[in-house]
Amino acid sequence: MAIHSIGAGDFKAKCLKLLDEVAASKEPLTITKHGKPVARLVPIADETPLFGALQGSVLYEGDIIAPLDNDWDATQ
Repeated sequence: MAIHSIGAGDFKAKCLKLLDEVAASKEPLTITKHGKPVARLVPIADETPLFGALQGSVLYEGDIIAPLDNDWDATQ
């Protein structure tokens, strides 16, 4: 994975085009000022749809609200 870099002045002039390129290529872009890195433009990961995201994560343990089989006295 090659990290590309661009000077801050060039980035300012071509910002919108560079945003599109980073989104398409999924590779980060380092922005430099006087040859030193000052910022990194990285693509955002694709969003996972919320519907079905928790599928298979719930464990069924049986009826948890039914009365217990043993008798008890609350006054003891």
